[in-house]
Amino acid sequence: MTINGDLLIGASAVKGSAAAFRAVNPATGEQFEPSFSSGTVDDVERACELAGEAFDTYRNTSLEARAAFLELAAQNILDLGPQLIERAMQESGLPQARLEGERGRTVGQLRLFAKVVRDGHFLATALDSALPERTPPRPDLRLRKIGLGPVAVFGASNFPLAFSVAGGDTASALAAGCPVVVKAHGAHPGTSELVGKAVQAAVKAAGLPEGVFSMLHGDGRTIGQALVSHPAIKAVGFTGSRQGGLALVRTAAAREEPIPVYAEMSSINPLFLLPGAMDEKAAQIGTGFIDSLVLGAGQFCTNPGLVVALEGAALDRFREAASTALQGKVGTTMLTPGIHAAFNSGVEKLGKEAGVSLVARGQCGTTACAGQAALFETDAANFLANPALEDEIFGASSLIVRCASLEQFREVAEHLGGQLTATVFLVEADKEAAQALLPVLERKAGRILINGYPTGVEVSHAMVHGGPFPATSDSRSTSVGASAIDRFLRPVSYQDLPAWLLPEALQDANPLGLHRVKNGELLRG
Repeated sequence: MTINGDLLIGASAVKGSAAAFRAVNPATGEQFEPSFSSGTVDDVERACELAGEAFDTYRNTSLEARAAFLELAAQNILDLGPQLIERAMQESGLPQARLEGERGRTVGQLRLFAKVVRDGHFLATALDSALPERTPPRPDLRLRKIGLGPVAVFGASNFPLAFSVAGGDTASALAAGCPVVVKAHGAHPGTSELVGKAVQAAVKAAGLPEGVFSMLHGDGRTIGQALVSHPAIKAVGFTGSRQGGLALVRTAAAREEPIPVYAEMSSINPLFLLPGAMDEKAAQIGTGFIDSLVLGAGQFCTNPGLVVALEGAALDRFREAASTALQGKVGTTMLTPGIHAAFNSGVEKLGKEAGVSLVARGQCGTTACAGQAALFETDAANFLANPALEDEIFGASSLIVRCASLEQFREVAEHLGGQLTATVFLVEADKEAAQALLPVLERKAGRILINGYPTGVEVSHAMVHGGPFPATSDSRSTSVGASAIDRFLRPVSYQDLPAWLLPEALQDANPLGLHRVKNGELLRG
């Protein structure tokens, strides 16, 4: 497939008329062809207009047709073959194995949502029979969920496939019956075009309205804001910085019709190392922690940026093992020059904070944007007194917080803002401490791990990739897993509709074979 630098607006591939740019290889600094042109507000208007026109037709397609479309998009992405991986490697600096795994995750998400659609549980159907003899009479009531409307999706920098053009936000929105307009990330435009054309081809092959999918290039302050402001857009999916996410939240709230923004933004993902676990395996935990910290140059939203432990001999062993491991790690290429510069700035700033000391640095890498990992340390009193120590540094940097007592563990946990993850290392001897800590972590994090590391997010029915602010803008949602579809749905109740007007999902004969709640009882399809 040829990469032409196009915008994809419905069924058309068009040249943008705004500022031109090229992809940059972060490992070498090389710019390469083709040139991409940014879209304009007029391009946003056309894409959103098509999405609005497509909505009613698309949301009323059969569950089978929608599921088959998602599966076709997945297969089209696979059929891009080595070209997709090679282009993504050039644009991101990520290794082949990582990107092949990410492609598998992208395809797996689409197929997972195809299964979710076929199952039909997401419709949450419920029927309450009429009770005309009751005083007062009860009408016939039936409920199902429908899509919110067209969704704006913003591609992420750190996952050129799994959180981008056909990533989890797009897959879950399409599964909900919502057309999608993607604002591709400028760091990997060629990768985005390849994937976008694969989805565009699936729309055509499935016989769906062309407005089901569009993809735009352009500056976030122009194209992104115009997209979120457009009246046809009814929800937003975003993965990125806190600054960017909050800018979209403000724009969405200021509209004449405010809309929800599901933004994943900022998390330092604390590890709480309880004393029993540390007595038994401090060095092992320290080595594993470093492996997690430097994975993907630390450019994961679940990167372990904070370690909380009791001061003493066990922490000394942890620190020694972590230092030794880190000093053996060679810095790898970060995603963009801007991300690399921000990482270096953040590390330098943290190292100058009062009461913070450097524990160890990794080795310098050899590429233009290689990140040099860093581990710092402070005490709990200093951490609690200085809000700057809680700031996320996007990359392989972490801070050890020494606690004088288990009570300080709880103080640190209470002090933290919302997190995507919180991890506890424990053994049975830590039962009492863990039981005291768990209720706090339940209030603070979307996912709680025991004796593991947070990097790695399974795409499944039970996964939550979300959390209280500032981890996300809406703690009730997840951006990964089957429940991600719920973000783009709303309930509709139907009262006394004649049988011939009822949607299939609510008909007495249950032609879709759905599990439904009828008069308060679960009936299996």
